[in-house]
Amino acid sequence: MVSSTPEILQGSLPREEAVPSRKIVKLPPWLEVAKPRLIPLLLATTLGGMALTDGWPLSSTRLLCTLGGGALAAAAAGALNCLWEQDLDGRMQRTSGRALPSGRLSPTGVFIGAITCTLLAAFLLVSGVNCLAAGLSLLGLCSYVLLYTAFLKPRTSKNIVIGGVAGAIPPLVGAAAATGHIGLSGWWLFSLVMVWTPAHFWALALLLKDDYQSVGIPMLPVVKGPVVTVRAISRYSWATVLLSSFGIWALPEGGLLYGVLFMPFNARLLQMVNRLSSAPEDLGLAKGLFRWSIFYMFGICFLLVISRLPMSAQFDVEAMNLLTKISSSFSLS
Repeated sequence: MVSSTPEILQGSLPREEAVPSRKIVKLPPWLEVAKPRLIPLLLATTLGGMALTDGWPLSSTRLLCTLGGGALAAAAAGALNCLWEQDLDGRMQRTSGRALPSGRLSPTGVFIGAITCTLLAAFLLVSGVNCLAAGLSLLGLCSYVLLYTAFLKPRTSKNIVIGGVAGAIPPLVGAAAATGHIGLSGWWLFSLVMVWTPAHFWALALLLKDDYQSVGIPMLPVVKGPVVTVRAISRYSWATVLLSSFGIWALPEGGLLYGVLFMPFNARLLQMVNRLSSAPEDLGLAKGLFRWSIFYMFGICFLLVISRLPMSAQFDVEAMNLLTKISSSFSLS
């Protein structure tokens, strides 16, 4: 297959090219270390976890406290990640200009900011939501900083497979915020995010392979190469598509509407994976898959939310009536 962007078939893309918003929007140093570009998707999966429960919709106060606490905990995790990796960032060309290695922020200031965000997150979640949601949010913070960043990332090419648990915890936070416990539906969305994460991240790792290799980080494209990485992306993408179909039953209502609307998202995901499988070293295709995978997860969470609207329940009733009539007509014939 011939790519429309042959000039980027091999090598690594600058981070600004892989993630265009980095080139368009330059953040102030104190906001940069919080990694705010990651937070909206985490909050979207939190909303998805809420929508899967009988506690939906939440009161505005509880909703704002949950999302605010989650955003603060994510910001703290991002800052601690930057703090832990400041020496590593300083050795890589694409990250040497970040706030910490460039000296625009001091480690002490970042640490104080991270602790402040953590305490504020805990206060919001405990006082405005419940202790389970607060505990899960802090578990997500610790798993990102300690499990993934400190332990897994520098040691194994499967780092994101296990370390992806950090990004999969927000749906549990949402479920806990809505009902005070975690049901099977919350665990379904947790599992979906876990399975989706490796394919999403490895698409980005293909773009940044040379950067990781230069500092000895054993990301899968560095250790196994693009061909093996793309095969792994394909396996996890198919698993994502299969698992996403269980949302039909995970939703308390509106599952049929979700089942109709989620098919284009999965079809496009598999189409892009198939194209990348035909040309594993085409960074243009890897970039496209990476960007679509973000939109994909936003889309799934959006479908979960709209599936809880009254019109969605009505759609389910009408669809079931239609299916019953069709079934009856076949039986009579």
